[in-house]
Amino acid sequence: MASKAAGQEKVRLKVPVTPEDLAGLKIGTVVYLDGVIYTAREAVYKKIIEDGAALPDGVKELSNVNFHCSPAASVGADGSYKVGGVTATASFRFSQWMAEWFKLSNAKIIIGKGGMTTQDYRDLFVPVGAIYLTTVGYGTGALLGRGIKNVRQVHWLEQLGNAQAMWIFEVENFGPFLVESDLDGNSLFEQHGKIINANLEKLYKGLKAPALSRFGETDDRKDELI
Repeated sequence: MASKAAGQEKVRLKVPVTPEDLAGLKIGTVVYLDGVIYTAREAVYKKIIEDGAALPDGVKELSNVNFHCSPAASVGADGSYKVGGVTATASFRFSQWMAEWFKLSNAKIIIGKGGMTTQDYRDLFVPVGAIYLTTVGYGTGALLGRGIKNVRQVHWLEQLGNAQAMWIFEVENFGPFLVESDLDGNSLFEQHGKIINANLEKLYKGLKAPALSRFGETDDRKDELI
């Protein structure tokens, strides 16, 4: 289901997502999710990919959306879970496991913070028909938490802890997220980074080189870090 508001397209997808769902997504599109998603990050990847543990039964059939995040969760007296929020973590650290994870899990959407490299998108995501969704700015953990309607299961909680365990959530209108990479490997961050870098020279134009500078400091646009 797609709509447009203030010139920005918004899409609501049912999980598991289909190739047709992802085919029409453009970078910058706002996405909300309904269905079942799971969390998995480095400890889960190491346990399954490096240590040979089995992917929990039913996960692959229930969902193809993997969220890189740390849930703020607590266990009630009756054993139920309460999730106050979910904080996305930076995904670039996990690229070493993604090729094998895609094979094992059949994930089609990775959600996280900050995106991954364009090379990772082209080498890892494009061949398997996957995309990346990024959280929108900082401080949205509580907002995202409102979209979590139920905790279906938690795997390896005692062993890995809240942040690293695999949580399986039922979600409704879960978002907002932005399409950071599409099926062709295009990156929203890379695209806008080029626009910003193209104007950096104007900031330095007419300025003299600094008389004193810190070690490593530069006024060369080509060396600027954004």
